[in-house]
Parts: sequence; C-alpha cells; structure tokens
Amino acid sequence: MNARASFAEAGDTAFALASRVPAASWRDGVLDDGSELLAEEVPVALVYNGISHAVMLASPQDLEDFAVGFSLSERIVRAARDVREVEVEAGPYGIALAIDIAPGAMARLKATRRARLGKTGCGLCGIDSLAWFEREMAPHDPRDGAICQTTGPFAPQVLQRAMAAMSGQQRLHQATGAMHAAGWADRDGRLLLVREDVGRHNALDKLVGALARADIDAGAGFALVTSRASFEMVQKATRAGIGLLAAISAPTAMAVRLADRAGLTLAGFVRGDRHVVYTHPWRLAPAPVAHGT
Repeated sequence: MNARASFAEAGDTAFALASRVPAASWRDGVLDDGSELLAEEVPVALVYNGISHAVMLASPQDLEDFAVGFSLSERIVRAARDVREVEVEAGPYGIALAIDIAPGAMARLKATRRARLGKTGCGLCGIDSLAWFEREMAPHDPRDGAICQTTGPFAPQVLQRAMAAMSGQQRLHQATGAMHAAGWADRDGRLLLVREDVGRHNALDKLVGALARADIDAGAGFALVTSRASFEMVQKATRAGIGLLAAISAPTAMAVRLADRAGLTLAGFVRGDRHVVYTHPWRLAPAPVAHGT
C-alpha cells in the first residue's frame, strides 16, 4: 500500500479519511482507466449534554479539537475548561460528538438554541434573522477597548515563512487535493500547529480547539488559512483572541469591514514573496533600520 492509499485506513474513528474510487483520467488525448484517492466528508453531530445542536460535514480526524473549537467559536462556552469531556461515538451513518459542558454554559445554550444544519462552507448557517447580523456589525465603541489584543508588530516576512511551511504539513491535501488547512505560527513565523478538513471553517475550528486544549495564547502568534478569508473566518479568529489572520487567497469586503471593526489585522494573497494588508497594518511593520552615528 502506497502513502496515498494509507489514508483509507487512518483516522480518529472507524471512518476513513480518504477512499480510493475508480476514475478515468483524460490527459494528452489519452483516456486511462484507474483510480483516485478522494477525501471523505462525514456527518458529525455536536451533541451538548444529550441535546443535538448541529450537524456538520467534516473530515473525521482531530474531532476533540473540533468539538472544543466549535464550542468556543460559536460562544457556546466561554473557556475551554467549560468543555468537561468529549466522547467520539461512531455510528453507521456518521459520528456523534457527545460534549459535556458546564451547567452555566448549558443554560446559555438552551436560552439561545436554534435548530441548524451545517454544511461545509455554510457561512452564516443557522442565523434566524438579520437582527443578529446588525448587532454583529454595529460600530465598535472605543470605550470598550480593542477587541484583538495581539502583541506586535510582526516582521512582514514571517507570513511568507509560515505559509511556505504549510504545504509540507498538509498530508491529506497532498494525497487528495481536496482539503483546507488552518495553521498557527509564533511571532518568528515558525509553524507550530496545523489542522486539515474538507471545510475551511472546520479546519479553523479545529485549530482554535487545538490551541485551547494546549493552553496556548492564540494572540502570541498568528493564524494562516489556505482559503479565502470570509466574514465567518474573521469572526472565528477574533473570538479566539487571534489578532492577525493571513489567507492565501482574497478576503471578502464584508470580512474586511468586520476585521477593521474588531481590530484584527487581515492579510490576503500571502503567496511567494508578497501579501496584501487590508486592516490594521501596524502589526506588520518592518524592523527599523539602525543608523550609525
């Protein structure tokens, strides 16, 4: 079994991360019968204290990270310690994450609970009215203090250093070509954590969960994503205390407006030796040049 095929037998659960399927390839005028390794997506139910809250389509690995990160990003819990236990329960049609949360968090969840069915890249799935969006995008009151407190500035070159290292740690993407990744790097651009998923939002949730479970100060470094920077990606980064988000592709205009309001430094098109900074550029300042006397 080669390295590409090995993913069919790997993962946190009984579900494969990828499966090989028959496929015909057309190249240079020749049709060849063969097979391709494709990423799996599995229904993953998030069940809080016995109550089903959401069903997401996700890659079946790093599911404990996903449970904690989703809970934090959706403000179901206020701190990782409010997630007391996560049990991964594989069934015939999907996976249930049985998440035991503190009583106070459960009371808040019951008060605000809404039925939702999540899909990969679903954006604002489950929002029941535009009133929520109006509150989220309201102008920030400076008296409340900055939302993102990340230390800085960072040398601009660290974005390229970290993004260049991402591809070497995207094993599932290398095998299938269908995965997103989210990574976290320290202020020197050393890539310390990477999480992959078929959904870009899920990958970022997994990263947030991994940071929280390891008790790493998310604001001491920065996050990178191998996707566009959407409104929800900015929202998740901000809620996790990340003050610098770097995307390999473009942001949306709405994401830029939210990043500006939230005090987040948002960079896009982080490729090769270039990037574009859209908000709060002070966190990406070149080191001062020393002048002799």
